[in-house]
Amino acid sequence: MKIVVTDGHAIDPGDMDWQGFRALGELKYYDRTPPELALPRLREAEAALVNKVVITEELLRGCPRLRYIGLLSTGYNVVDIAAAARRGIPVCNVPDYGTEAVAQFTFALLLELCHRVGDHSLGVHAGRWSASPDFSYWDTPQRELAGLVFGVVGYGRIGKAAARIARAFGMEVLACGPHLAPGPLEEGVRAVTRQELFAAADVVSLHCPLTAENTGMIDAAAIAAMKPGVLLLNTARGPLVNEADLAAALKSGRVAGAALDVAAVEPIPPDDPLLGAPNCILTPHMAWGAKAARQRLMDAAVENLRSFLAGRTINAVNL
Repeated sequence: MKIVVTDGHAIDPGDMDWQGFRALGELKYYDRTPPELALPRLREAEAALVNKVVITEELLRGCPRLRYIGLLSTGYNVVDIAAAARRGIPVCNVPDYGTEAVAQFTFALLLELCHRVGDHSLGVHAGRWSASPDFSYWDTPQRELAGLVFGVVGYGRIGKAAARIARAFGMEVLACGPHLAPGPLEEGVRAVTRQELFAAADVVSLHCPLTAENTGMIDAAAIAAMKPGVLLLNTARGPLVNEADLAAALKSGRVAGAALDVAAVEPIPPDDPLLGAPNCILTPHMAWGAKAARQRLMDAAVENLRSFLAGRTINAVNL
């Protein structure tokens, strides 16, 4: 089998081993593939392994030998899955590899909002503590999590893991999602409507998939329904947030702080309104990047292809 990796650098900055795929066929690896090279590189492929390269119906028409599309990700919006299905091509994703890494990173963002550890460390290294007349100082309000309400929007694997960590910090947890009936879910976690969550949460953390229904759901109206001084976290998808509305709320102080690992457009453009917003932490879509998580992703993607070759397709999102 001719296997083509179109954009392996997305999951492998140089510390991963692709031997699992090499054992399954003839592997052609590319760090990155610009759009104009996608068709030439995939024309003879029987299996395509993609992360961000867009697989359109037009491209599929030019790849008559293609039998399998494997995603090196959970999301599959880069593939026209209906067009692939019409050709009998399974599109297989990796549904669960970064749960613990993303949940952990969510709290790294929250703790940075609460304590600004990095800024204070820079100040100490710059000599401010040495020059201080006092034994202690802090430049930003220090916020304790115990007793606060942690609102989880999207109670899937990552949302549940984040809720578990929140409970360990002594937070009350509220969760909402399209398939959750209001009421107790587990110890310390209660399902509510999205409106109830916004009204009660001190911290709103997004862990839901991006859909047509929830695109831009964190907008001026949603923010107006939240507690004054709320903290917002987004480790899910950038377009869940109306960035101009969030920037305005940060500037007015209606939102006390936001920490986002994702942006509406990635890489983030230099004129993104959040870049100039106060109390806004932005990281470059790295929450999933722990090596242990990427190794799980690699292992699962290999198993997806191995299973397909054995005649038992798994994790297909379109067939």
